[in-house]
Amino acid sequence: MTHAPTAMIGPNAILQMVPVLDQLGGLKLRTEIMARAGVFELPSGDEMIPEGPVARLHQEVRRSLPDMAPALAWAAGRATADYILENRIPQKAQWLLKHLPAPLAAWFLARAIRDHAWTFAGSGQFNLVSKYCFEIGDNPVVRDEEADHPLCDWHAAVFARLFQVLVHPDFICEETRCSAQGAPACHFEMRRQAGRPKQGRV
Repeated sequence: MTHAPTAMIGPNAILQMVPVLDQLGGLKLRTEIMARAGVFELPSGDEMIPEGPVARLHQEVRRSLPDMAPALAWAAGRATADYILENRIPQKAQWLLKHLPAPLAAWFLARAIRDHAWTFAGSGQFNLVSKYCFEIGDNPVVRDEEADHPLCDWHAAVFARLFQVLVHPDFICEETRCSAQGAPACHFEMRRQAGRPKQGRV
């Protein structure tokens, strides 16, 4: 399949990985990994960026640091979600979601994620299966990779953090199938762990 070379994705897919790598191994490690990924300049953060460098960086992290890559991607994804909460979702909308019944808040948030999927899915095809289930077909962040386990920890972390803050803190996100495993799409399921209900939310 041929993909447009100009497919774009949000800059935080790179920018939030940088401090995670710096914390692990300093500037030296970050520079080495970015160089191997062919990423020689950080985005400004002011505009969308081509998806190619994003995919190469995430894939190089998985190649260079296979044991730590899931935790690194998860930390970067969580930081990306925190950036979104701080800068992209109006506080009034956040207040409303936090005060709605959890199932209704989940539906509104899921639709917002669908409507902004171009910022994190690039040329991939996002599908809102249900308010608790998302898919990304031909996910560029894992395109052409092969693995015996799901690889999309960055995406899962973004989804989990948004649901935890805006719907209910007990939510987790699990990627149950990944295109790197040969699945038709990367499949993410939101579910609540057993825990104490947040007051006013069911």
